[in-house]
Amino acid sequence: MPDSIPSPPAYPIVGHAHTGVIDPVNSAQSYRILREKYGPIYQLNFYGKPFVVVTSQKLANELCDETRFHKFVSGALEQVRNGVGDGLFTAFHGEENWGIAHRILMPAFGPQQILGMFDDMLDINSQLLLKWERFGPDHPIDPSDDFTRLAFDTVSLCAMNYRVNSFYQEGLPPFVKAMAGFLLESGRRSQMPNVVQGFLRKENAQYEADMKLMVDLCDEIIAHRKSHPGEAKNDLLERMLEGKDPKTGRGLSDANIRNQLITFLIAGHETTSGLLSFTCYHLLSTPSAYTKVQTEIDAILGKEPIQLSHLPKLEYLQAVLRESIRLNAPLGMLSLTPSEDTIVGGQWEIKKGTRCGVEINGLQRDREVWGEDAEEFKPERMLDGKFEALPPNSWKPFGNGARACIGRAFAWQEALMMMATLMQKFDIRFDDPSYHLQLKQTLTTKPKDFKIHAIPRRGARPIVGPGTQSGTPASMNTEAAETTRPTEVPVGNGVPVYVYFGSNTGSCESFAQNVVSDAPAHGFKAIIGMLDSLDELSKVQYDGPMIIITASYEGQPADNAAHFVEGLQHLSAEKRPLANLRYAVFGAGNHDWAKTYQRIPTLIDTTFEQLGAERLMKRGEGDAGGGDFFGSFDKWEKELWSILSKEYKTGSVEQPTVEEVEDDFVVTVTGTARQIRLRQPDLRDGKVLENRLLTKPGVPEKRHIQFQLPEGMEYAPGDYLAILPKSPEESVRRVLQHFSLRPDMKIEIKTQTSTTLPTEEPITLHDLFTDYVELGQPLTRRVLDELMKYAPKGGADREALDALVANATTAVFDKRLSALDLVEMYPSIAIPPKKFVKLLPSMRIRQYSISSSPLAHPGQCSLTVSVLRAPAIAGHGEFLGVASNYLAHLEIGDVVCVAVRPSAAKFHLPTDLTKPIVLFCAGSGFAPMRGFIEERAEQLAAGRPVGPTVLFIGCRSPEEDLLYKDDDLKKWQEAGAVDVRPAFSKEPDASCGCKYTQDRVWNDKADIKKLYTEGARFYTCGMSGMSNACRQKCVDMIAEEMECEEDTAEKKFQEVAGERYSIDVFG
Repeated sequence: MPDSIPSPPAYPIVGHAHTGVIDPVNSAQSYRILREKYGPIYQLNFYGKPFVVVTSQKLANELCDETRFHKFVSGALEQVRNGVGDGLFTAFHGEENWGIAHRILMPAFGPQQILGMFDDMLDINSQLLLKWERFGPDHPIDPSDDFTRLAFDTVSLCAMNYRVNSFYQEGLPPFVKAMAGFLLESGRRSQMPNVVQGFLRKENAQYEADMKLMVDLCDEIIAHRKSHPGEAKNDLLERMLEGKDPKTGRGLSDANIRNQLITFLIAGHETTSGLLSFTCYHLLSTPSAYTKVQTEIDAILGKEPIQLSHLPKLEYLQAVLRESIRLNAPLGMLSLTPSEDTIVGGQWEIKKGTRCGVEINGLQRDREVWGEDAEEFKPERMLDGKFEALPPNSWKPFGNGARACIGRAFAWQEALMMMATLMQKFDIRFDDPSYHLQLKQTLTTKPKDFKIHAIPRRGARPIVGPGTQSGTPASMNTEAAETTRPTEVPVGNGVPVYVYFGSNTGSCESFAQNVVSDAPAHGFKAIIGMLDSLDELSKVQYDGPMIIITASYEGQPADNAAHFVEGLQHLSAEKRPLANLRYAVFGAGNHDWAKTYQRIPTLIDTTFEQLGAERLMKRGEGDAGGGDFFGSFDKWEKELWSILSKEYKTGSVEQPTVEEVEDDFVVTVTGTARQIRLRQPDLRDGKVLENRLLTKPGVPEKRHIQFQLPEGMEYAPGDYLAILPKSPEESVRRVLQHFSLRPDMKIEIKTQTSTTLPTEEPITLHDLFTDYVELGQPLTRRVLDELMKYAPKGGADREALDALVANATTAVFDKRLSALDLVEMYPSIAIPPKKFVKLLPSMRIRQYSISSSPLAHPGQCSLTVSVLRAPAIAGHGEFLGVASNYLAHLEIGDVVCVAVRPSAAKFHLPTDLTKPIVLFCAGSGFAPMRGFIEERAEQLAAGRPVGPTVLFIGCRSPEEDLLYKDDDLKKWQEAGAVDVRPAFSKEPDASCGCKYTQDRVWNDKADIKKLYTEGARFYTCGMSGMSNACRQKCVDMIAEEMECEEDTAEKKFQEVAGERYSIDVFG
């Protein structure tokens, strides 16, 4: 007897319609969640009509068998027939007009005919390049919009000899706007009964208007051709008007011609514009591929105009396009139905006429075909015969069989030409380096809120199109690339110093800002920029030193340094291209990742030296996991200025006295408040859905906070949620009280220095201290020295302060005193408020491990947070964690600035659900583990085979702080989703005599060894002490099992850890 097909819970009558199972705005995300939860096949139900979805190559291969299945026009596609009728894409199976049109039009898309469109394609291609060149390198470009213009104008010109001239219009063509509205409404209508559609008067009126606009344009094109027969050429439109079906001898009716024109204008531009947009995104996100494709284009095209003969030689670019459309196919679903009752996969029955779908994103990510790295962008998987050797029906972006896209070759040539000429002419860069892909959907998908900068390459050829002679500039703006300095305004006067940073969380950017702010005092003028702004040798300046301050994230560069690092590694040391450059490097890292600690700063430092640059000083190191991260930078910066002043003979520049007013930082009372504008452009508004206490009174507070994520924001268990917090009200009250300031007083800041503070616009003092600056940041040597300038010249306070400074390590830094603490302790430090503000660092984002799975609540995520409230180490007041207290006080409905940030690739669940996982954690380190468990619990409940999950968790006692003990954890244990092995520090007798997580790990070592032999993956999250102790217990197990010395066991652990042991350490 056939197995039942898995299905999510449904409602009576409506089934899964309007239940949130499928989000009509972002169905791709919904189908991803269903795929991960239910596996290779599942069934949905819309108003009693079943819809079977398959996601694996093995099942898709069966559904693509045209002897068993055929295209099924239903759902959104059936609604599209309202405007397109029996066009090639929407014709019903067996509909006569489809066969007639297909036989007439197929010859128009033959290889020779496509090659003959080269000049017309290049014509429109050149219009896009000219537009981008005239915009200049600083203008943010929405590539999806311009690629839409490109594709729409190209299909209009090549297929119909009709010029839409989209690039000469302010907005998108009216047809494109009408089409987008028409497709969106068609998708909505597919999820509601016909009787409901009739009541949507406003929507129906707009729907009709959109269809009429599309029809009118096509009628205009047909009428123009008929009235100007002398202009006719053997294009697609001419074949439709004059062609005869070789089988029946019949031609196409005017109505069918119109339907075909609308079909080509929709499908012909949607596919290509999406492909090009996603390709730009993937290349920018993968610097190694970006470098390879540009190297290939330079080698094959050089500075010559693109020719037909170049196209087949662009093998790597071909692979890039294939890989891009694999990860982001324009259509999400192939709609099919069986011709007779049938069994698929040897176990599931599908009845004749049942609507079926091959989910393309699932198919083209099937790990049995594409490997464990199926989610990654790797063009190499399409090279060297690998593409041709794929199992049948693994790669289906253009449809299936006889009903596949008739214009595939057209779209492919257009995309190949566009990417080749674009990369030949421009360097492209993210407008927002922290951007992560989001989708916007109509009938097809494109990137949402994706913007780039197009920077003309130095020495690139002039733009050439049909009618323009090679070598004749098509634009006078060919010198745009000459602007090679960073875009920030130089700060100060004197010798230039170029400061570049790579930073994800803001620390290195803040350090770079310190260097810029301090430069004028040492006789330098500073220019600041991201490392990725230094993307070619021609932008290196030699009239002053280069200072690089960058982080290493588990051995990888920051988001805004990835292209710089990739390009640096491809420079040849033979010609010593940096021979006249002098430089210094400061690196940030975390010693808990010992194998990759400081990898990127070290790479930059050594590579610069190999390329001929002169190192001015030893590379500085800051350990974010150590005790004196900020102090390490202060010490390095102090030495930096000493060396630079000596090398460049600048000396110090006298600074204004305390009594003088600084011209570069003027504060005046004025105006009204403004919104947050810190440098975190990927943050968007989320909403608080729940905020509840998890712990008993008397123990450190931990909370569960549930968020509604912004539309289109996705995550996987193990990822982080970045939060932009606000200073605690108590801290804000303290600073205002100390300086005798009213919270509602409005000021306006003016400064010549680059800053994240709100300038030239009014803001209240309360908002300034709440939203923009860190009030609790521990003092650094630099800030302490600055505060001492305002200390009294003599007296008891001066003596006490001098003693404090003399013993600063233990009296200030170890106690983590803040600037606010110090001025409160010694009110005689007479620093003016404006000077105090300048000393405070910018408000930073905080990253928290997400503690949920999207399979449980799509579009939502949760955090499990320890709230930091404790007596200050200095004995002065209470220490309040900025972000945790901000989160603790949020109420339901509050809006919070959030962004999902991916964790390291290793800190995600194994793609093989049957592999066991072993989790080590303590306290709020349970957060990502909860997400892992919830994911597997949802998959288990959906009927999928799931391997064992064993949780080792440390806390005080079962009644005080074993998080989620009585609800989620209990439910998951009862379902068999997790085996909990606790360690209670206050009640070890209740946990097999084990006090800490590492003790329980050793106590249960026999089970751990067994799980290891079964292929288990291990995950650790928590404070470094617990993490290191659990790691050591694993090494001890290896030594015991192998009967070897610890050194040998350590080496064996290192071999295993690369693939099977992942850590996420904090504190």
